[in-house]
Amino acid sequence: MTRPGASTLLLAAVMCAAAPLFAGPQDPTRDREQVFRAHSDLVVLHVNVFDGRSDAVPDLPQEAFSVTEDGRPQAISFFNSADVPVSVGLVVDNSGSMIARQKMVIAGGLAFTTASHPEDELFAVIFNEHVRFGLPPTVAFTQNQVQMQVALGRFPPGGKTALHDAVVAAIDHLENAQHEKRVLIVLSDGEDNASRLSARDMLDKAARSNAIIYTVSNAMAGRTGGDGDARVVRRLAAASGGIAYFPRTDAEVVTSLEEIAGNIRRGYAIGYVPGNSNHDGGFRRVQVRVRVPGRRDLTVRARDGYLASDHPGAR
Repeated sequence: MTRPGASTLLLAAVMCAAAPLFAGPQDPTRDREQVFRAHSDLVVLHVNVFDGRSDAVPDLPQEAFSVTEDGRPQAISFFNSADVPVSVGLVVDNSGSMIARQKMVIAGGLAFTTASHPEDELFAVIFNEHVRFGLPPTVAFTQNQVQMQVALGRFPPGGKTALHDAVVAAIDHLENAQHEKRVLIVLSDGEDNASRLSARDMLDKAARSNAIIYTVSNAMAGRTGGDGDARVVRRLAAASGGIAYFPRTDAEVVTSLEEIAGNIRRGYAIGYVPGNSNHDGGFRRVQVRVRVPGRRDLTVRARDGYLASDHPGAR
């Protein structure tokens, strides 16, 4: 029996609450992940909870969580803490500043894929002043580790850096993913000297996406001169509910990517239908809180809002 993914569980939960709002038969050829259109305004948040040691905390009950939108409490209508497959993109800086680190990047990417769920679908964006996909043009996603290894080392390093363009291209690519939970891992120092898009364009795109973005960067806080922009990668991770990692050695890069793979596994999906049903395109500020008796060391990571689209549907 095929194990249901997050979007299958999400579909069942929403149909129980609002079955009359669905129309049309389901596609029987998509038994692992159901594609659906919902006329309800379901907002889905992918949430991670960390303890004081920055370890992800699993197995919390729904009752531990509360959600507010623009300061108003919302009723949680969907909750899932199962280990589900994820769609993941590795966005890899391949510019001249990364020449000495290419082997480390490939090693870290392979460590991540090895630690991932066997049903995860993966892709790679390799960028300098050009933004290119590592997989062959006919392969949008793969579960094959050897294919990912080839993708990560497909292009020789060198040239300028178009970080903003690369992140936006990766977010757009995730729109074609089949899994409900979507993640980007950006390996870059945060510098950009070749993009058509601005840092604001990239950050706005990240905030509007439902992807969680983790950044792994050698742009160390407190260092100066040619070491990238730590502020940009911090803001990029924060905009999406992810975490910015700043490893100091090549070995720590591999450890960071292995830790990200584990944190992805221990996340939660929380859904609610907002009390504000206006579709005016405005930004809705969302906050997720967690309370567990006897635990004061827990922190929550989740996207901080969404745009109320003129076209309602699951977000």
